[in-house]
Amino acid sequence: MLRNLYQLFIAYDCSLVEINPLVITAKQTLIALDAKINFDDNALFRHKDVHQYRDLDEENPLEIEASKYNLNYINLDGNVGNMVNGAGLAMATMDLIKLAGAEPANFLDVGGGASAEMVEHGFRIILGDSNVKAILINIFGGILRCDVLAEGVVKAAKKTGIQVPVVVRMEGTNVEEGRRILGESGLNLITATDLKDAAAKVAELVGG
Repeated sequence: MLRNLYQLFIAYDCSLVEINPLVITAKQTLIALDAKINFDDNALFRHKDVHQYRDLDEENPLEIEASKYNLNYINLDGNVGNMVNGAGLAMATMDLIKLAGAEPANFLDVGGGASAEMVEHGFRIILGDSNVKAILINIFGGILRCDVLAEGVVKAAKKTGIQVPVVVRMEGTNVEEGRRILGESGLNLITATDLKDAAAKVAELVGG
């Protein structure tokens, strides 16, 4: 059984193969009562038989839309939409939103190499959630430059006719240019000095 698990893991480019629970019957027979398998999305092109099992009816429509643009998006139950670059930073951002008294509406990691177009798509997907009452954008500009983020935010806000307040905290590469783009956009954007300040401001906006 262990050999078969290993062969399955390798042959199908899995990220997880788990049997839980594994039981021994009164007749000393091993039975896998339940199992879980996760596949590496980047390798699914090699496994069309696996890809055919995907059931879009079982997935959140916003998460389906995000997957079209390679955005890491998970819909949640809160009312503060957030856009962050980096999974760790996204988790920390959601923690601070909760500590400030509000609830995150999503996990959205646009990634380090996101383009202005990807940021625009991410913004539009966040706004597709009717529960979102405010948006927090927290970007540390490294690979994703702050001016690229700002261009994407401005384009998305103008195209969607955004009706909710947006708090922006950005630091890093081309941050001054990014702030200039946001400042000259004519949009009602609220800037924050740091992440704690950003979380407090967005929580106040939604009544947290």
